[in-house]
Amino acid sequence: MENVTLTTNKPSLSTNDILIVDDTPENLRLLSKTLIQEGYKVRCAINGSMALLTIKAKLPDLILLDINMPDIDGFEVCQQLKKSELTKDIPIIFVSALDRTFDKVKAFEAGGVDFISKPFQLPEVLSRVNNQLNIQNLRKQLIQKNQLLHIEIYNRIAAETEIRQLNFDLERRVIERTSQLEAEINERLQFQKKLEYLAWNNSLTGLPNRLWLVKQLKQLLVRVKQKPQNEFGVVILDCNRFKIINDSLGRQAGDKLLAMISERLRVEITNQNTDLTHFGEDKFAILLENIQDQNQTIALAQKIQQCLSRGFVVEQREIFITSNMGIVICNSNYLEPEEIFRDADLAMQKAKTSSSHYYKIFDTTIQNNALEILEIETDLRIALRRREFSLNYQPIICFNTGKIKGFETLVRWKHPEKGFISPGKFIPIAEQTNLILPLGMWILQEACRQIRIWQERAIDQENGFTVSVNISAKQLEQEDFIVQLDQIIAQTGVDVKHLKFEITESLLMNNAAIADRVFTQLKARKIQLAIDDFGTGYSSLSYLDRFPVNTLKIDRSFVSRLDEKNQASTIVKATLDLAHNLGFDVVAEGVETKEQGEQLKDWGCEFAQGYFYARPLDKDSAWLFWQENLAIQPEFGLS
Repeated sequence: MENVTLTTNKPSLSTNDILIVDDTPENLRLLSKTLIQEGYKVRCAINGSMALLTIKAKLPDLILLDINMPDIDGFEVCQQLKKSELTKDIPIIFVSALDRTFDKVKAFEAGGVDFISKPFQLPEVLSRVNNQLNIQNLRKQLIQKNQLLHIEIYNRIAAETEIRQLNFDLERRVIERTSQLEAEINERLQFQKKLEYLAWNNSLTGLPNRLWLVKQLKQLLVRVKQKPQNEFGVVILDCNRFKIINDSLGRQAGDKLLAMISERLRVEITNQNTDLTHFGEDKFAILLENIQDQNQTIALAQKIQQCLSRGFVVEQREIFITSNMGIVICNSNYLEPEEIFRDADLAMQKAKTSSSHYYKIFDTTIQNNALEILEIETDLRIALRRREFSLNYQPIICFNTGKIKGFETLVRWKHPEKGFISPGKFIPIAEQTNLILPLGMWILQEACRQIRIWQERAIDQENGFTVSVNISAKQLEQEDFIVQLDQIIAQTGVDVKHLKFEITESLLMNNAAIADRVFTQLKARKIQLAIDDFGTGYSSLSYLDRFPVNTLKIDRSFVSRLDEKNQASTIVKATLDLAHNLGFDVVAEGVETKEQGEQLKDWGCEFAQGYFYARPLDKDSAWLFWQENLAIQPEFGLS
């Protein structure tokens, strides 16, 4: 019998018919193009029903199967194929964005032979496709060889006259086949070892992956339940601004940098009690066993920071990276690895917002803070629907006349159950969740409605007042901000000469291009602009003459220290000189004493705002205060 030659690299092209099932056209195009370039015959189906019809028409040698599809999901398609004698042996590789261990286990239970996570890497896809087709070819060859062997045995028994020669030939062939089968089995074992390696290790860095870490953590959690004193630590490391490197230098450069980072960490921080893993993308995880106290994890975090502080040379460029770390001390309170990852991520996010630490150790304070933020976010969404917000107006007083120049609009939230919630709590959360967009537009619309009421009431009085409204950077970033503003102006009938926008100086630095575009349009509408909290941000003096600013507002942190012996007086005087040289007027915020007011007036400050004159008032109280102010003598508040 003729010997069969085993192909060890790419499967025979005559049998390589691959079916790709995916409801995303881009994935179909990318996979089919890649596989066709590799010499495979490729068919495509955009859903489960079409896949079953395509398979029925012609059996493929291998199927790449998506899980989430609109009609029949991948699990059901796989189960149907495995029930049929005709299709049960077709190897199925799941390709899905579902990356949880549960989904992978379910895929293998359904009959899948392999699992590729999206977003996939094409080299990985090709490697796994080659492996499965080789295994399938080996199986077919083995069946064919067994069939031939049975025929030979049958012919030997049938042909007694040729028994001796046949026995001799058969023995020789058995030896040959045995040798071939042993080689095939060894090769299959090598494939299995390679697949097992890829299952537990990251192909880019060669480090154990998240799945391996999950397995280790499950074992350690069982041990710590039995011996609570055997606590262990987990550090999740996130490399910052990695997307910028990928976008600017390319994904290949980013992969090289990741490999360099992993190698440096592996060499400098791992030991017999420390395991380094590639957690995913630009994140790494470090597992510390048998720790005595949290100082060990702090020392490790410091060592990591020092290790990564040195530059990396990628494609003849020196690149420096920063990182943040979330640390969890794991004890018997933890039941699942995902709980550890959750708390490490919370600690890492806390470190990202910290100005003094690049790492944070998880504690109940961080958890409670996260829960409080989530609760406030939920309440904010409900409050926007229920209109639980109101506006207060704090008077702005002219130093020279003692008369009201205008008001600053301040949003207030009275929760039906929790009572008053400080803007210092909910405004940052609104910024993080983009709820500042609907909230900011509501504030602007309500303020314009009130201005319209006041401008009609004050038509026979001094009506050169302005009402300031704080505008978020995220509002200005909206393409339709000016369109919405024009709609509000038209709907409320507000006279824009009474409207002033307050923006922070950090907005000018971080969004200079957007500020240029929007401020030009605001200037065309004759809407005044003020820089709020001046001196607390970048102090971007070079930007001031670039924008159509009318007013600088000196932050209360400087005004509150005028009574003390410090540099606040020098800063305030310098700010006043700068503003006046640029043609701006100045509002001093947070004036709380007569002495502060007199000092500011002596230095030429035009306007004041603070509790010494009035607290923020509701709209009716603000109108009453305004009318009373018109009737008093010019020395209001300063005598």
